[in-house]
Amino acid sequence: MTDTAPTAIAPTTQVTLADGRVEIAPGTPAPSGPYANEDLLPVPAAKRTWTTYNFCALWVGMAHNTASWTLASGLIAVGMDWRQAVFTIALANVIVLIPMLLTGHAGPRYGIPFPVFARASFGVRGANLPAVVRALVACGWFGIQTWIGGEAIYFLAGKLIGDSWSNAATFGGYAWTMWLSFALFWALQVAIIYRGMETLRRFENWAAPFVLVGAFVMLWWMSVKAGGFGPLFDQPSKLGWGADFWKLFAPALMGMIGFWSTLSLNIPDFTRYGRSQKAQTWGQALGLPTTMTLFAFLSVMVTSGSQAVYGKAIWDPVQLAAKTDSTVGLLYALVTVLVATLSVNVAANLVSPAFDFSNIAPRKISFRAGALATCVLGVLIFPWKLYSDPQGYIFTWLGLVGGLLGTVAGILIADYWILRRTRLDLVDLYRTGGRYWYEGGWNWRAVVAFAAGGVLAVGGASFKPLIDGRPIPALAGLADYGWAVGLGTSMVVYLVLMAARGRDRAPV
Repeated sequence: MTDTAPTAIAPTTQVTLADGRVEIAPGTPAPSGPYANEDLLPVPAAKRTWTTYNFCALWVGMAHNTASWTLASGLIAVGMDWRQAVFTIALANVIVLIPMLLTGHAGPRYGIPFPVFARASFGVRGANLPAVVRALVACGWFGIQTWIGGEAIYFLAGKLIGDSWSNAATFGGYAWTMWLSFALFWALQVAIIYRGMETLRRFENWAAPFVLVGAFVMLWWMSVKAGGFGPLFDQPSKLGWGADFWKLFAPALMGMIGFWSTLSLNIPDFTRYGRSQKAQTWGQALGLPTTMTLFAFLSVMVTSGSQAVYGKAIWDPVQLAAKTDSTVGLLYALVTVLVATLSVNVAANLVSPAFDFSNIAPRKISFRAGALATCVLGVLIFPWKLYSDPQGYIFTWLGLVGGLLGTVAGILIADYWILRRTRLDLVDLYRTGGRYWYEGGWNWRAVVAFAAGGVLAVGGASFKPLIDGRPIPALAGLADYGWAVGLGTSMVVYLVLMAARGRDRAPV
């Protein structure tokens, strides 16, 4: 049943192929109007070509980056040993893989991106709420990763050019050559994304193994400096396995989950190009938890080694690489960081907000225009200030982001899997007056569920260093479990409110 009286627009014009994939029926016009453009329309089945390897390579490229490196090394810095850090990260990535596969299912089945997928639950217009929230989070990460990439260029050029580059006149607290490096890396990413998704796929294919080899080289170098692998494994835990560890474990686990909570929403932006459900399922299952855990292991080993060699844990691989006396080694390490940062930033932090911003005004904002908006906003957030306090920022940021985005994941999963049983009407996703129009294009039930889950998930969290104190101190006990609280609350509230609509207004 639709939510309004039938319109003059033709009903569903989609076909289901033998393998379960759905596309617009051949020979029928594609959806049009104010809520459709070329970038948001379903990818035809013939153009869904990504294989299991492509998805594996995508995750290898995204998992092996400076931010995930510092995430793991940060656990060493707060007192965990390598076993505790690897265990925490491995468990987090197995957990986050579940919503990743559940939301990713709609991609190869219908060929639609995340903001269009969200229209089924939030409404054709209401989908802009989760899309913009996700986009703004991506803008923050894009700016930080771009600054990291610029830092790698700065060190790399300084080694080649010399002191005239490294010790150039300062402006705004940094050498003007650092600002130039930041601008160059910014422009390089814009160039790649302007070439389209196929260029991204090819880039990820060769970047993934290159970065993995680079991480092993870093491990070998640190083991040589430490006098073998023994000192890397011997660094003790400052927490033990008692109450001190388990007190830190819950917020650390939620933070690790929060790291990929963004991708657990917008993964359809990539899986829409999948050749089959098998390709995206196996590609993600093999690519995410395994590579993230391996990279975490390499990170904590190298960080433990730096603690043994230099007397303190050096979390930043760029700063660590700068300590080498070998010009060739430094160049290789920094090029690896550069490729790793470029890989994750374009894939994780540029593709999604480009689609999300395009969804706001499809006729006026193309995918490329959305990507450019992301690039501009990524500069305006002053990422150099955010990154100046990486440990406090990353853990606070991830906890808040994970809790907030977990609420969106709960709504998407409840709507798609429980209410609709994976059945969507492609045409109605793009038009007014259809089953996803709800009230004026908004499903207020999803908004209420989002608000309820968000308040419980992050209302009691510490916002330091942003602000002092907690917005709702009474909810402090839930803050350490923000992602799980947000996801569970929003899912239950959404299902209850949708059930109250009555059978005559069923979603499918």
